[in-house]
Amino acid sequence: MSPRASAHAKPYVVGMSATPEPDWADTAETRILDQAVLLARRGLWSDRLARRSAEAAGLSPAEAELVIPYGGRDLAALLVRRHDSRALERLGAVDPANLKIRQRIRTAVAVRVEAALDDEAATRAAALFLALPPNAALGLRLGWETADGLWRWAGDVSADENHYSKRAILGAVLGSTLAVRLAAGQAAAETHLDRALQQVMRFETWKARLPKLSGLAAEAASALGRARYGAART
Repeated sequence: MSPRASAHAKPYVVGMSATPEPDWADTAETRILDQAVLLARRGLWSDRLARRSAEAAGLSPAEAELVIPYGGRDLAALLVRRHDSRALERLGAVDPANLKIRQRIRTAVAVRVEAALDDEAATRAAALFLALPPNAALGLRLGWETADGLWRWAGDVSADENHYSKRAILGAVLGSTLAVRLAAGQAAAETHLDRALQQVMRFETWKARLPKLSGLAAEAASALGRARYGAART
């Protein structure tokens, strides 16, 4: 993963009104990704696609190496994060305070899936690429980032063990819903999403009956959450 595209992702900010002036690398990333979305209609997601996209965007091989040194992996990260940003922008028009928690998550997943479908061919190709064993860890990391952004929009500020379980579960629900949407269409995806959320609610009800973490385990989970996202708010 490249330092720009993967290791130092920009944080999610909902409702941000001012946008910094993009630098050369940001603009180059956008140009390369725009070309990749077009070229992915004719082939698989790969390092070769990354090279072709950079060339089509007018970048030299040296410039492409600076922007996407890990080729298809960096390109996939850029695509997923573009769809994350697009979904959060659309969700900015929805007030989550007016929705129950289940409806917030259903809305967030549905909007995120449709954002990915704006670039359907590229999403299909990138999803297959990220499912390959060498890229699986990156796919999980990107899914976690997506789930974190959606939970933050929904108002979650937990810093205990629930912080991690919520994101892991939502990432799985989102990934499976997107797969159904690509394979069987919108109606099937909505049915799948409703069933998945019903199962999640049952799991949460069951989990609530279990003893809470205590002692060092609880302190460790809380410390990890605070270290990454700051102290929990009340």
